[in-house]
Amino acid sequence: MASSADPKSDQEYGKGAPPRPDAPAVVNFFAIDVALRVLLFAAAVTGVVVMVTSKQTKWTPGLGDRDAKFKHSPAFIYYVVALSIAGLYALISILASISVLSKPNFQTKFLLHFAFLDVLMLGIVASATGSAGGVAYVGLKGNKHVGWIKVCSTYDKFCQHLAGSLAVSLFACVLLVFLTWLSIFSLHARIHK
Repeated sequence: MASSADPKSDQEYGKGAPPRPDAPAVVNFFAIDVALRVLLFAAAVTGVVVMVTSKQTKWTPGLGDRDAKFKHSPAFIYYVVALSIAGLYALISILASISVLSKPNFQTKFLLHFAFLDVLMLGIVASATGSAGGVAYVGLKGNKHVGWIKVCSTYDKFCQHLAGSLAVSLFACVLLVFLTWLSIFSLHARIHK
């Protein structure tokens, strides 16, 4: 039987300090985290820029020149604000992830905060994408039951911008799901069995 002064025997029986996580695994996690957050920032900014630049003017008989702009729909305004917030969050979380690489003592706390905030951002971006997508779908297909006409046959460039922006926003939602899973998986891996 080993004496209690032997550190190896104490760890074998669960009395010693828990083993330290491997540094390369932690660096790999935060390197992946930073890369995904950079992609999230790029997707959010792209979605906002494409939506904001989606303006088209057409001449309509009897009405003259008519504009189609994102500002004409509250759903599109909400979409732009939500993606702007997601872009700002992505930028702040990129800086936080980079700082965690230099201060490994705060990794677990940051992972928990990232998991909570990523889920919150996912809800905001997904709801904004859904509301903007619903309005865009009515513009594409119309609604004959209530007499709403299709507008994408007239404002084709405007609708193409909307479709591109919504596709990028869906990509941002997928990135936020991956970021949430990554944070939760990393936290789970740190729990001692």
